[in-house]
Amino acid sequence: MYKKIILYGVVLGLLIIGLKFAEYRFLIRSNSFEIYGGLIAILFTVVGIWGGSKYIKGKEVTVIKEVMVNAPAEFAVNENNLKHFNISKREHDVLILMAQGLSNQEVADKLFVSLNTIKTHSSKLFEKLNVQRRTQAVQEAKKLGLVP
Repeated sequence: MYKKIILYGVVLGLLIIGLKFAEYRFLIRSNSFEIYGGLIAILFTVVGIWGGSKYIKGKEVTVIKEVMVNAPAEFAVNENNLKHFNISKREHDVLILMAQGLSNQEVADKLFVSLNTIKTHSSKLFEKLNVQRRTQAVQEAKKLGLVP
């Protein structure tokens, strides 16, 4: 009895496999143009990505944008202290934005530079102003007349 059940199950399984194969063959024949077009599109996409990465590899693109940081009109920056501490224009821009309470990421977004660039400017400012933290840098800059 178990042999009949197993045989019946195997025959039905083979029948389903045969029907699915016939359906697959019909699908391939009726949609062959779309399938070949899709395969060619995938091939060209892969070749394009590979070729583009080989072409661009090693080339560095730098975009420089000048951004004006507005300070209050009545405030005058102490240019002597800027020169004395050797603070660049970009470092001064970062210092002004830090004094406005912006985070490093917000400063980076506002000046169109990377977060690492802002961290580098900040650490250079900390060295030049001889401080350890942002709050100390802002406090020292206000004392020196560098930020409003």
